[in-house]
Amino acid sequence: MTDFQTVTYSINNQVAMIGMNRPEALNSFNTQLRLDLLAAIDCANKDEKVRVVVITGEGRSFSAGHDLASGYGNHDTIEETILKEYKPWMQAIEGSDKLYMAAINGAAAGIGASLAMMCDLSVMADDGYMFFAFAAIGLVVDGGASYYLVKRLGYAKAVELVMEAEKIPADDCFSLGLVNKVVPASELRVRAQQWAEKLAEGAPLAQKYNKQLLKAATESDLNSMFAMEAEKQNIAAATEDFKIATEAFFKKVKPKFSGR
Repeated sequence: MTDFQTVTYSINNQVAMIGMNRPEALNSFNTQLRLDLLAAIDCANKDEKVRVVVITGEGRSFSAGHDLASGYGNHDTIEETILKEYKPWMQAIEGSDKLYMAAINGAAAGIGASLAMMCDLSVMADDGYMFFAFAAIGLVVDGGASYYLVKRLGYAKAVELVMEAEKIPADDCFSLGLVNKVVPASELRVRAQQWAEKLAEGAPLAQKYNKQLLKAATESDLNSMFAMEAEKQNIAAATEDFKIATEAFFKKVKPKFSGR
């Protein structure tokens, strides 16, 4: 396993926990954190023992976004930095067959909020918040924030949040559908781990195909999705996991999925 400078990485009960670890900078992204996060995500995606991945922040913040003090890192423009150092790990999450969960402690600001929205699921501490601060400092949303905000909230609400650039507390994040759950801050890591472990007991191939279907549904029509569902169901019905689940159903026991 890679030795990371700015990321913690552990595996427990088929769950990989990735912690962004620049607490002194509120886990804002510099070049090293971007590279370490990509490497950690790559480790989790390739590890057959890992079924669910949780991303969180060490210390009192999930991520304060781009580290303004670090400038553009190894590049001449912010455009290059976004495309060459942010986009790779975002694509690695977006394209992963595994479920990703954000455990949001404190601030998820700027591109840190983009990361939280990019995960398939999210749980937020009750003192946490999202902050699309871009307009407040004369910048535009990035890291896919425009895409995810409009998809989740619709155009008008997305415009409101981006233009007002105000902190969105945990309860409002939940009401808006930006996070799945809000839990006491002191229980965040434990509750995220418990939820992830429960999900990890599911059928990995079915989760993979369901993730593909649900993502495709945001871009497709009913007829296209009907056909895609039928195709994926045909594949799923031929798996060992389906056979295991069927036998467990008749025996009235809990299935143990093999991922085959």
